[in-house]
Amino acid sequence: MARIYNFSAGPSMLPEAVLRQAQQEMLDWQGSSMSVMEMSHRGKEFMAIAETMKNDLVELMAIPDNYKVLFLQGGATAQFAMIPQNILNGKSKACYVNTGAWSTSAIKEAGKYCEVGIAASSEDSKFTTIPDFASWSIDPDAAYLHYTSNETIHGVEFNEIPDAKGLPLVCDMSSNILSRPVDVSRYGIIYAGTQKNMGPSGVTVVIVREDLVGLAPKTVPSVFNYEQQAKSDSMLNTPATYNWYLLGLVLQWLKAEGGVAAIEQRNLQKADKLYRAIDASSLYSNPVAKACRSRMNVPFVLADESLDKEFLALAEKNGLGSLKGHRSVGGMRASIYNAMPETGVDALIEFMAEFERTH
Repeated sequence: MARIYNFSAGPSMLPEAVLRQAQQEMLDWQGSSMSVMEMSHRGKEFMAIAETMKNDLVELMAIPDNYKVLFLQGGATAQFAMIPQNILNGKSKACYVNTGAWSTSAIKEAGKYCEVGIAASSEDSKFTTIPDFASWSIDPDAAYLHYTSNETIHGVEFNEIPDAKGLPLVCDMSSNILSRPVDVSRYGIIYAGTQKNMGPSGVTVVIVREDLVGLAPKTVPSVFNYEQQAKSDSMLNTPATYNWYLLGLVLQWLKAEGGVAAIEQRNLQKADKLYRAIDASSLYSNPVAKACRSRMNVPFVLADESLDKEFLALAEKNGLGSLKGHRSVGGMRASIYNAMPETGVDALIEFMAEFERTH
């Protein structure tokens, strides 16, 4: 059975090589006579998997020694609450930049724990741009500055790291982590759900600078406390062991492909091809300002909305899956994460051209 090109925004497609290795090791991981699913998270076999996974992530992202790397549960959504619980440090305010749906969700959740100051917002442009950095209003007394580096739904991505004006910089990188090199030392916290570029859903990576660990009040439950999780190597409770294993396989695949710098060049080429095809068309259009178009999530609309259902149905028949845009914005969305091969983007472009020709 031929596999489709899966353009889902998440959970997204995984590298086929990873799936095949997981299939081969399903019943017997490297001579252990056990599936990884069956292993004790305290056993030597799984501890080796966990250590390799963590070391590979540190290597791929060049994470400095003064950062803790946690592998938690609850997705980025849990971090929307855990961040203010852990690093407000007695302060009553945090600053947030609002550039789309996920920024909005983070702001709403943080509002349960502190006053939220909106440093900048692109809501008036329907989240099709990023506010000019010079216009940002950052309160120097705030506990931190938060932004979302790539908005999965609206297709807006930061190409520069913002200046936090001395505040700890916190970033939701769920949908573009490992897609380009990042200077981790510029951040207080980086967090990301794994279901875009790193593996299946069920694991949340949190990279937190050591000076921000240990600030949570005693009322914060242990499982939500960065210090407690760091002390237990993210095993305060039984972790999502099989998902850790798959995350580790994806990291090994990325290393074999040349690492983050190499994958960035592929991502640039894929995105450039697709945007050029959209811009050259009279049927398709992308609403996002060119300077901040996402490399990972490419939304586009058809000039005639009545063609949407037919476009999606024919796309599915041609092996192009999950192209329907998010219900809040409509249209189409092609998510082209690390695992999407360039042949998938080529197939989409070819299909789009033929659909335009016949319609």
